[in-house]
Amino acid sequence: MTVRRFHAEVATAIGTGALGAAAVIGALELGHGWSESGPESGYFPFYVGVILILASLWNLGAAIVARQTAQGDDGAELFLDRERLVRLGRFIGTMLAFVILTVVMGIYVGAASYVAWNAWRSGGYRAWVALAIGCGFSVALYLVFEVAFLVPLLKGPIEPLLGIY
Repeated sequence: MTVRRFHAEVATAIGTGALGAAAVIGALELGHGWSESGPESGYFPFYVGVILILASLWNLGAAIVARQTAQGDDGAELFLDRERLVRLGRFIGTMLAFVILTVVMGIYVGAASYVAWNAWRSGGYRAWVALAIGCGFSVALYLVFEVAFLVPLLKGPIEPLLGIY
């Protein structure tokens, strides 16, 4: 499976346009004008959404014009081949696993697992070195946020197991 540049540009324009439309619809529910005390809650999101829709329409039009004016290749420039698509899928799958693990087990386990996995698989480190890097990252995360800045992070079931309250 391959993805052509034109199709990627059209999909991106449609996706960003949909985000802009969602922002506009949400802003309309909140109110996007001015009240006696100043701008209403949806004022800024409304105009950001409008700008996003206009930019998306511009990009969609530019993609269509570029495809029509391309000579010879019919706008079929390769954007993503099978090998890169597999790599992208692995990256997205790893990120999804990180998010799920973070929600279930807490940020420290999720971060240690994510960093260790990527150090091992992508970085080429031995498994024990990758695990040490992941654990070191979680310790650093704890020291920076919990100790230095006094910002508690999601710990999941680890907090009661370790007696941290």
